Amino acid sequence: MTILIAVAVVIAAVTGGLGYRTWASSSPSTATPDRQADGVPGRPPPPGSGDWHGDGRGADDEADGAVPDGVTVFDDGFPAVANLDPDLLEALRRAATEAADDRVEFVVNSGWRSRDYQERLLDDAVSEYGSKKEAARWVATADTSAHVSGDAVDIGPTGAAQWLSEHGAGYGLCQIYRNEPWHFELHPDAADRGCPRTYADPTHDPRMQK
Repeated sequence: MTILIAVAVVIAAVTGGLGYRTWASSSPSTATPDRQADGVPGRPPPPGSGDWHGDGRGADDEADGAVPDGVTVFDDGFPAVANLDPDLLEALRRAATEAADDRVEFVVNSGWRSRDYQERLLDDAVSEYGSKKEAARWVATADTSAHVSGDAVDIGPTGAAQWLSEHGAGYGLCQIYRNEPWHFELHPDAADRGCPRTYADPTHDPRMQK
């Protein structure tokens, strides 16, 4: 009798284990979409290091356009978003609403910036890259920057920038520079004509020659 009870216990344990494994393998995944924290675009990566994560996070006042982690195109409480050109912001929000169906979220790594903030970023870039000429490949002056005028936005994470690169023309949103795949500006006629050819970097953009 004791032997029979022991055998029954073993069979129950084995069956229960198999049942758990079967349930676990068939349960739907509850993982959240990959936010791709590594490689979040913002400013260019300095030589020999990983990507810089946004523009001065925590180093500058938000009133000047600094953006903390996780701010989206719907967060009006941040000047970097609220001070964007209204047409650009409306296009971004339409695109972001559609992208959400693909489990893609648009994070604003940088948007509108004050003139003072832009000048600080340029000074930082000169220090990082060693010359104004090299820094100009990444950071514009306060007089020429589309961020200062509210006409440009840097979108992350990498997957969101890729989504917008593929679908953005339909919303009039275009990449401008090949070395900054996160940087988008509004070209309303892009839906009909497509986005204009990208510049290699800002030094090739005639607007930067002012």
